[in-house]
Amino acid sequence: MKNSFNDLSYDELINKRDELKKKYLDLRFNMVIGHIDNPLEKRTLRRHIARLNTKIHQYEIAAAQEQV
Repeated sequence: MKNSFNDLSYDELINKRDELKKKYLDLRFNMVIGHIDNPLEKRTLRRHIARLNTKIHQYEIAAAQEQV
């Protein structure tokens, strides 16, 4: 899944990031309650969100450079 974000468009990246953020929030709530199967999933979700943020930022930089 590490490189699966390369072929997504800007809007798809935004939607995927929102989806993963919601999943991360739900996972955090479940960790507080104590019903979690894989505690390492929290780390992987954070890293995927960070990768998506990086790709989104790259799109924004490229769009800003095209306007100049």
